[in-house]
Amino acid sequence: VQLQASGGGLVQPGWSLRLSCAASGSIFSINAMRWYRQAPGKQRELVATISSGDTNYADSVKGRFTIFRDNAKNTVYLQMNSLKPEDTAVYYCNLLLTRTRTGPVYSYWGQGTLVTVSS
Repeated sequence: VQLQASGGGLVQPGWSLRLSCAASGSIFSINAMRWYRQAPGKQRELVATISSGDTNYADSVKGRFTIFRDNAKNTVYLQMNSLKPEDTAVYYCNLLLTRTRTGPVYSYWGQGTLVTVSS
């Protein structure tokens, strides 16, 4: 299974970006899809989660970020609006999935995509 993340870039405060993370390979079902971020000198933090239609967000992004998925494409998105300089970080997608009907749950990580918010 491979995850390909994309969509990062350099934007000004208040602008928007949409990240995407596409999973390919032998996948039976995806239990949860998450976005994490890691700012320079800081620990990686969980930004948003989507599982079985439920979503959860870090307090710092509530009301500004939206996580959603396209099950047919095994893709998770993170729509980021009203970006702030403190959103600057490398964003990583993480998927919890099974490869067979009765198999274990595996955790896979994307390669990370850099988001820089600066004027």
